[in-house]
Amino acid sequence: MMKKAESHQLYLYLAWIVSIVATLGSLYFSEIQGFIPCELCWYQRILMYPLVLFLGISTFQNDITIKKYVLPMAVIGWFISLFHYFEQKIPGFAKIKPCAGEVPCNGEYINWLGFITIPFLALAAFSFIIILMFFLPSAKNKRTNKS
Repeated sequence: MMKKAESHQLYLYLAWIVSIVATLGSLYFSEIQGFIPCELCWYQRILMYPLVLFLGISTFQNDITIKKYVLPMAVIGWFISLFHYFEQKIPGFAKIKPCAGEVPCNGEYINWLGFITIPFLALAAFSFIIILMFFLPSAKNKRTNKS
């Protein structure tokens, strides 16, 4: 059976792996496939890319206090991804906030199985990270457990 500290490190490690896969996936789509990111894609990248560094360091330090920094970034990224996905999949939703960039935010470079698009992949990654962060105890609980 796993000790609590080992399970906490496992959650950090899994969240770090998810952030790495999401970052490499976005770089693959833009740098190898040549897909130009839209404005909302950039916002999602701005929130995902630092998570690789934050979660990587905290994984090797076994520092669960990173939760207070990762969780807000992941939740904001989740909402941006959800909004972006709605722009792609709900007719008329794109008119709420027209994209200012060269690439329209309601465009779909990929559409696997009729529902998996790039914002959906980002939404899934942010969701996994959020769930894994909720498995970590808060720093307040960590101090209470030590005394």
